[in-house]
Amino acid sequence: MKHKDHYNDDYILGLSQKIFLVMPDFDGKTFCNSLIGRLNDKELFARFDCIVDAMQKSMTDDYSNNIQAFFNMLGPELDKPEGMFQFGWWLWPIGRYVERYGNENWNLSLLFLKELTKRFTGEFAIRPLLQEHPKEVMDELIKWTTDKNVHVRRLASEGVRIRLPWSQKLFVALDEFERYTIILTRLKDDPERFVQKSVGNNLNDLYKEAPEKADYIISQWEKMGKSKAQDWIIKHGRRNQK
Repeated sequence: MKHKDHYNDDYILGLSQKIFLVMPDFDGKTFCNSLIGRLNDKELFARFDCIVDAMQKSMTDDYSNNIQAFFNMLGPELDKPEGMFQFGWWLWPIGRYVERYGNENWNLSLLFLKELTKRFTGEFAIRPLLQEHPKEVMDELIKWTTDKNVHVRRLASEGVRIRLPWSQKLFVALDEFERYTIILTRLKDDPERFVQKSVGNNLNDLYKEAPEKADYIISQWEKMGKSKAQDWIIKHGRRNQK
């Protein structure tokens, strides 16, 4: 099944019920009538935007209250590093809602994404927060690098990638290079390959935009010693270098 095919009429009915359970004033009828039978000809992100538009019309105008309700909808955390796209896909439109409106209360949005990423990725939704509040958000991501949850640590890295797939380029890595370096450095010996891959992909992205900065980070790491995780990350980061 293609990703987009998950978001069909049955999904809309199920999502409506889930939202109503945590938000009694949610207008499920308006939500469903806006979407049932109207998504089949649309691609993945167009479906998300239709769903978010319908959510916006069917909920209160109070973003913070809506997010507080969504905390109660998340369900159990994933128990493995991978799997977010297999089991948490139903949450993607919720992340899209935060991606579009999260800066209305960026502090609360960041707290929500820390919980969302334990069930599904927050890598897209965090980028507008980084765009508008780069220093403050990156300071929080630095704290996340030592979190016990592997998904939180991964988001600290994945969200700041310059060339995240399916997303517009984000240059906060260059604009806040000192903070960016701290994030990657704190994760360079992470025991989980899931996190190591994200750090390596960060370096790979950086090589395409500012190779001298990627070399600088690696040179600083090598002064600190070697580790298997670090060696793998560097190799992964340099995989396109001749």
